[in-house]
Order: sequence, then structure tokens, then C-alpha cells
Amino acid sequence: MGSTTPKQYLSLLDKPLISHTVGRLCGFEAFSKVFVAVASDDVFYTQIVELKHPAVRLVKGGEERCHSVFNALHELMKIADPDDWVLVHDVARPCVRISDIENLINRLQGHPVGGLLGAPVHDTMKRTSPDGRVEHSVPRELLWHAYTPQMFRLGMLHDALSAVFQNGLVVTDEAQAMEMAGYLPLMVEGAADNIKVTRPQDLPLAEFYIQQQNNDAVVTPQASGE
Repeated sequence: MGSTTPKQYLSLLDKPLISHTVGRLCGFEAFSKVFVAVASDDVFYTQIVELKHPAVRLVKGGEERCHSVFNALHELMKIADPDDWVLVHDVARPCVRISDIENLINRLQGHPVGGLLGAPVHDTMKRTSPDGRVEHSVPRELLWHAYTPQMFRLGMLHDALSAVFQNGLVVTDEAQAMEMAGYLPLMVEGAADNIKVTRPQDLPLAEFYIQQQNNDAVVTPQASGE
């Protein structure tokens, strides 16, 4: 991001990015607890009002995303049932729509494995050599961008990540851990504005999307006809 400040604390519409994400999750009545992984050397989190919400629990972050998630699952195992559903979300995705989360939950309620939000790939895909030369085009049919939240049973996801670590591996998302355990997660289409803030130009784009969502949420009463 070109900043010494961690991206989750960069300003987004006059609030830290993390405030938007955690605020949305805490405002969703279906969630009883929101576990947030925080790095041990984090000096910013104490100033975030949303992290003081009664539903929020802080856990120690890990070296990689999967380690942070595992730490949160370990704490959840103390208070939840292994068959309970858990959803894992990137705090760097502040534009996630509650309607998409509701759809994900509804689609997966009876599913034996779980799944994740995503969007079909529409661009032409290329595979390159390490030095950037195009080797061939990759058919985009059946290819998806993987988003979050990703929703799985607590015990199944905990065991899948445990197996990953026992094999000395690292995964980039929860679905990959489940895939390596032999499961077939379900992809559920979500809105393309559920972007992950990764580069400096993503911040103004996230601001635009949030403002647009806020405008879409405004309801104008119809005239009475009198």
C-alpha cells in the first residue's frame, strides 16, 4: 500500500478501513460473536471503537492468514459446537454486502461441506513464465474469483487447517484447506464490488462502492396521490 500504517487502519471515508468491515459484521443480527485477529505488535487497534463492540473478541494473529484463522477457531472451539457454522472474512474487504452474506448462509444451510462467495471470471486469462512471457491462454469458463466470507463447519475447518500445518504447508484461504482435505466447497456468486483493498488505488474504489451502496439503500416514499 506504500504506507507504514497497516492497510486495515488507513482512512476510508473518514474512518479506518477496519471500522467499516467490523461495523458491518457486528450490525448483522445472525452473528453472535465476531473474532478479530490482531498482531501482537499492533499499536493501533485500541483506538478502534468498533473493536469494543460487545460481540467482538480479540485473538492473537499469526504469521500468515491461515494461522490467524486457526487461532480464532481454537478460541471458538471453547464456546461453540464443532457442528456450528463459522464464516471467515477478510477485514480488507469493507464493501461486502449483508445481502450477499444472507444469501451465502441460506444457500449453505443444508450443504454437507460449506462454501464461499465469489464471482465468475470475465476477463481473458493468461499463464506466463516467471519472467512474464505469455505461455498460453487459460479458458475462463468455470473459473471464479474467490471472495470472503467463506463458510464452513467449525470442527471440519479446524481439522482441515490442522492437517495443512502438520504437512508443513500454508494455504491462502479456508476453501483451499477444505479442498486439500478432500471436500468440495460450493461457490456462491456475490457482488463484484466486494473488493479486497490491496493497492493504493483500491481505497478510492472502495470509497466509491460504499457511497454507491449507501445511495442504493436510500428509500424514497411514493407520493400519496393527494
